[in-house]
Amino acid sequence: MGAQWKAKGKEIAANAKGRLFSRLAKDIMVAARAGADPAGNSRLRLVLEQARKVSMPKDTIDRAIKKGSGTGADSVHFEHVMYEGFAPHRVPVMVECLTDNVNRTAPEMRVLFRKGQLGSSGSVAWDFDHVGMIEAEPAQPGADPEVAAIEAGAQDFEPASDDGVTLFITEHADLDIVSRALPAQGFTVLTAKLGYKPKNPIDPASLSAADLEEVESFLAAIDSNDDVQNVFVGLGS
Repeated sequence: MGAQWKAKGKEIAANAKGRLFSRLAKDIMVAARAGADPAGNSRLRLVLEQARKVSMPKDTIDRAIKKGSGTGADSVHFEHVMYEGFAPHRVPVMVECLTDNVNRTAPEMRVLFRKGQLGSSGSVAWDFDHVGMIEAEPAQPGADPEVAAIEAGAQDFEPASDDGVTLFITEHADLDIVSRALPAQGFTVLTAKLGYKPKNPIDPASLSAADLEEVESFLAAIDSNDDVQNVFVGLGS
C-alpha cells in the first residue's frame, strides 16, 4: 500500500475514471484560487498536466478553472480538511478531504471511522512526513531511478511497482522543481502532489489475511466518500 492507499478490484477500477475526473476537478478549483494562469501558478500547472495525461475533457478543465478562480458565474469554494485516526488493528490513517460543507463531511467521517478510531488533530500526523510525491515511469529503456532521483533533486524513491511506476519523494517545497527535472533524466511524470509518507509503516506480514481484509474494507469505504481526495496509510507495501 505504501504512502498512498489505492483501491483495488474490478468494480472499483470500472468507476475509477469518473472518480478521478471528479477529484481532479476539485484539485483544479482549489489550485485556481491562487490564479487562473498556470504560467504563474505552479500548483495549477501540475494539476493541469495530470488532467491532460488522463484525457480529461478540455471544457471540464476550463469550467473547473473558472469555478475555482471566481471568474465563472458558479464559483465554488472548497475547504481543505484533514482527518486522522486508525483503521482496524491500529493502522494509522490520514484522510485528505476537499469539501464545500464541513458540517456534512465531519459527521460522515465520524460514521466511517466507527470501525476504526477517529483521532484529534495531530494524533497521527506526527508519524507521517509531509512530502512531495511524484509518480513517474521510464520514458526510455535503462532509465535508472536512483540516478534520476539524485540528479533531479529528489529526497528518496521507491522502486517501480508491478505497473512499472516509480515513486519519487521530495521535500514538499521541491515538488515543482523535481517534477520539471525528471523528464531530462528519462522519466515521464504521471502525477505530482503533496502527501503524507509514514515514518514507521506496519509490516502487512504482521497481520493475518482476515485482518488485512478488514483494513482494506475500511479504507475502501473511506475512499468512496465524495469529499475524500486522498487516503494515506501507515502500512508497508
